[in-house]
Amino acid sequence: MFNQLLRENKIAAGILTVIRLYLGYAWMTAGWGKITGGFDASGYLANAIANPVKGPDGSMVYGWYVSFLEGVALPNIALFNFLVPWGEFLVGLGLLLGCLTTAAMFFGLVMNFSFFLAGTVSHNPTDIFLGFIILAAGYNAGRFGLDRWVIPYIRKTINKKTAVAEKATA
Repeated sequence: MFNQLLRENKIAAGILTVIRLYLGYAWMTAGWGKITGGFDASGYLANAIANPVKGPDGSMVYGWYVSFLEGVALPNIALFNFLVPWGEFLVGLGLLLGCLTTAAMFFGLVMNFSFFLAGTVSHNPTDIFLGFIILAAGYNAGRFGLDRWVIPYIRKTINKKTAVAEKATA
């Protein structure tokens, strides 16, 4: 019942818009600050590798993630120095404009969890909670945004291509 309210109700769409704009502004300004401020993630990654998240017994909790940081992220730091700021900026832009909201929020959550797994708590729990609300709402979260026109256009285009493909195979 709550999920139906979240996904279909216009009042819920208004509340979701406020949440979406809040998250979008936070993501976009964080990304823009990194784009214009000479962002370098190598120190952050080195610290996440040297000081991994540990459980109550003192053992590493996310060893697989530390291995990923050590074996993939740090050796390819130039790629990550590009992906992180532009990813944050584009997630924020998508959320602010309400354009491809679900995709933007999905990638925002991927980044939130990446920061979380690296040991950064900050405002990530709040962002993850609000992000899951936006993700669960789907189209309704972007109803008062560009998704109002973009999503029907995409669906129409996909349906047209499917009809053409079905006709060709028949």
